[in-house]
Amino acid sequence: MTKLSKKTLKSELISLLESTLATLETAHAAAREGATHEEAKPENDKDTRALEQSYLARGQAMRIEALKAGLASLGVMSIAPCEAGKLGALLEAEDEDGETVRYFLAAEGGGTKLKGGVQVVTPASPLGAALVGKRAGDEVELKLGGKSRGLVIASVS
Repeated sequence: MTKLSKKTLKSELISLLESTLATLETAHAAAREGATHEEAKPENDKDTRALEQSYLARGQAMRIEALKAGLASLGVMSIAPCEAGKLGALLEAEDEDGETVRYFLAAEGGGTKLKGGVQVVTPASPLGAALVGKRAGDEVELKLGGKSRGLVIASVS
């Protein structure tokens, strides 16, 4: 396995999330415009187009604020070497099938796949919570989607 730079992983994650943020901001502007556009005025008491657009715009605004907060957390997240799973840690593990899997513990971006097959996990997820505090040699037993899954931590950096 090639050695991955946590600095590169962090930069890639921030870049991907900034791109997502830009897309969300564009969609939010369109939804806000749709809610206030002249043609969105209700034609009768059953016409809820403008109301639906305003709900959509509000939800997008909330997601934008959450993503901005997550990006701020990522910006200050330490990537210093560590011996146990914590924010900024890169964990390499072996699953039950003998496959090597890599996880990058971060405050935002859970589920994102980075270069080198690294999956971003957050402590808010069941997998992320299980990895917090783990050291090389520790075993992790998870129940995800009704199935049990075992991992052995090979390294933490």
